[in-house]
This record gives sequence, structure tokens and C-alpha cells, in this order.
Amino acid sequence: MNERVASPAMHALPDGEAELALVVRLPWEDVARLGQEAGRLAAQMQRPVTLDEAVSHRLRSARIPAAHAKPAEQPAAVSALPRISGSA
Repeated sequence: MNERVASPAMHALPDGEAELALVVRLPWEDVARLGQEAGRLAAQMQRPVTLDEAVSHRLRSARIPAAHAKPAEQPAAVSALPRISGSA
């Protein structure tokens, strides 16, 4: 089971997304959870769902911000504003 298929690491899809091939080692308990996720998704979509689809759906629904994404700007606190000294 150590056969690796040589394929492009990433390729573009017609819908504007990209497909990335990964090899991930998981404990059987995690594989079982993915199977449960695939079952829930299959019931929702009314069709068979692969583990690949279940993983993709899980990753998309998590909405974790990308590491390279610019963090949302926080409004500056009033106390952080510079003081303007004027003549009275």
C-alpha cells in the first residue's frame, strides 16, 4: 500500500477553483469520523459521497482564515490617539 501515483500536485478546475492532491496519514478513528461525515453529507445531498468530498466539504465549511490573509483591522481605542496640545 505504499504505492504513490505520480500526478500533478495541483491543477486548476474550470469553475475557478484548484485541486490539490495530498497524502495524509490518519488514525482509524479519524477515518471512521470522516465516514460518518460522508454519511451525513450523502443524506443531505441525496446521493453517494466519497471521503474526498466529505473532507473538502468539511474544510470549506470550517472557514478558517488563511495564514497569509491580512487580519481584520480593529478600530483604534480613543486613548491610543495622539494628544493635540494647543494654546489656550
